[in-house]
Amino acid sequence: MNGFRRGLFGYRRADVDAAISARDARILGLEVEADAQRRAAGELERETAALSGMVLEREREIRVLGQRLREANECHDRSIASLDAITARLEELETQARGQATRIRMKALREAVEVSKKVKALTDIEPDLQAETETEPAAPEPEEDGVYEGRVKLEIGPLGDFSQLVGFEDAVGQIGASEISVERFSEGRATLSMNLDQPVDLLRELEELSEIDFKVRHNAPDNLILDVDDEQGPEQRAA
Repeated sequence: MNGFRRGLFGYRRADVDAAISARDARILGLEVEADAQRRAAGELERETAALSGMVLEREREIRVLGQRLREANECHDRSIASLDAITARLEELETQARGQATRIRMKALREAVEVSKKVKALTDIEPDLQAETETEPAAPEPEEDGVYEGRVKLEIGPLGDFSQLVGFEDAVGQIGASEISVERFSEGRATLSMNLDQPVDLLRELEELSEIDFKVRHNAPDNLILDVDDEQGPEQRAA
């Protein structure tokens, strides 16, 4: 039942009007509430759109960063591969260098053995050569006793060690010689080659500058052979 009270000619007018007014008020209230909900829904849609834009932007940034990360990883992998290749090449070169150094040492040892054999052979025949030269005319002496000029070869020995040879070479350099070179150093004897631009009293200068006591075995205008004094002890020779 609708709750209207009936009158003589139907429902009472006042009750119907009141019902209509209540209905209109309720409709108005619902319309206001609907408008508010529509506004709220619009705000939510705008916020959702803004959030969606932020999400899309973050996704783009993530994609860019992901691409950069992949590129960095690829570059790193290429660098590691390059380093591996360089390391392998260096190891190969090191192996080749060791092999070449070994071959050079072996060659040097073989040459040293050959030189030692030749020196020994020359030493063995030296008495015979001296005997032969005793009957030959004496070699020409320098123009002045002990004075040398131009290209000169000097042999000295026996020397105690390589440091003594270096000291003697320094003494030769102090007398004004140029183009000094050690042509041979074997079994304690050394052969030096030098150039004297001006006449030099070579023997006297060497006696003053060198710490080695020596005797003259042979002298010629371009060749001088000195023997280290046998009375020197090992300490003096190594000085």
